[in-house]
Amino acid sequence: MNKKIALVSFLTFLVLMGFLKTVEAATITSATLDKDTYLAGQTGYVSVTIYNDKSEKIRVAELTATINYYYTDGTVYVQKFFTSATLPDEIQEGQTETYQIPISLPTNLASGYTNPLVEARTEIWQPQTEHWISSDRASSQLKLYVESSYKQSYETSQLELEEQMAANKNLSNTVTVLEIATLVFAAVSAFLMFFVFTIRPRQIPQA
Repeated sequence: MNKKIALVSFLTFLVLMGFLKTVEAATITSATLDKDTYLAGQTGYVSVTIYNDKSEKIRVAELTATINYYYTDGTVYVQKFFTSATLPDEIQEGQTETYQIPISLPTNLASGYTNPLVEARTEIWQPQTEHWISSDRASSQLKLYVESSYKQSYETSQLELEEQMAANKNLSNTVTVLEIATLVFAAVSAFLMFFVFTIRPRQIPQA
């Protein structure tokens, strides 16, 4: 009796281990940001391509991007962003799917580089047991550059200065054209006045 109980317990343990074991079911073949350079307070997204290199279908259960922020006062803040896609989403064997993860940077973010970590939690289908089995997390690390707000202010001021100089140049050109037109008009008026007062009408002789 005890042997039967031990055998049943052992078989149950093996079944449970089969459900709980993890296998690598997917590979992140590409993870890219939509910009080369970001400014504090900007929004963007990460494009992530996941490839199913298994002989069975898989599904993406969770897809995130985790960013370690460094604020201007030196403190560190960690934020996790989730994909905008509806999950879980299945990927057939040998196929790839691309997803997007929207990101939004804080306004008081310090300039410099940070390394977002993209992670995909996937599950693989087991036809023998007709269950999904959890797999390892596929991951990929990116490099995100935040540009200094001082550089942004400088470039904005330079642009405003160029626009002001262009406006002043256009105004100067307009004034010059008006001055020339005024001089021409004055010259024509003087000529007409001279013509009127210097050329007298011919007198008809008396019969």
